Amino acid sequence: MELAQEVPEISAYLAADEAIDHEHPLVRETVDRLRADTVDAYSYAVAAYEWVRDTIEHSVDSGDPRVTWRASDVLATRNGICHSKSHALAALLRAAGIPTALCYQGFADDNGHPEVLHGLIAVRLPGRDRWDRQDPRGNKPGIDAQFSLDEERLAWAIGPQSNGVDYPVLYKAPHPAVLLAMQCAEDRTQLWRTLPTAL
Repeated sequence: MELAQEVPEISAYLAADEAIDHEHPLVRETVDRLRADTVDAYSYAVAAYEWVRDTIEHSVDSGDPRVTWRASDVLATRNGICHSKSHALAALLRAAGIPTALCYQGFADDNGHPEVLHGLIAVRLPGRDRWDRQDPRGNKPGIDAQFSLDEERLAWAIGPQSNGVDYPVLYKAPHPAVLLAMQCAEDRTQLWRTLPTAL
């Protein structure tokens, strides 16, 4: 699949916004802590990815009803759905000067009706002329996502046998419909009723 930037300027993928608030002190503290054990952009990206994947619980797995959408809140509560975890990882990477985009996958039920919109990220590491998608959703039995530049190791692979779609657009900010649903939801139960199922 050919990934396509929403905007041509790479600087747009380093910017802070209301969801990817990488200027927040908690984000900066986390960046400093993770950077202490890394030697370059690649090792930092791996460390940030694994930290978000492994220490921030996916709220479906944990049963936590809270909805977090701002990166600093995700870090503070250590809780969030895939979109939330993607916002947090994007903030940690952008704060370290690594261009990061938000991207999406859609999954359908057995009848082909859109059912779930999944959020992940793509990074553009120094020295590489392409974007590489990474999925910080969190592993559990049946899911083994890993940071990889050689081949994608996402939570779910989209292929001919799956009822899914990879959306090729690399967004500079969360998709407006996704963000609005997250901001307006009182809890995760309500979010599941309002979160878009397709783009």
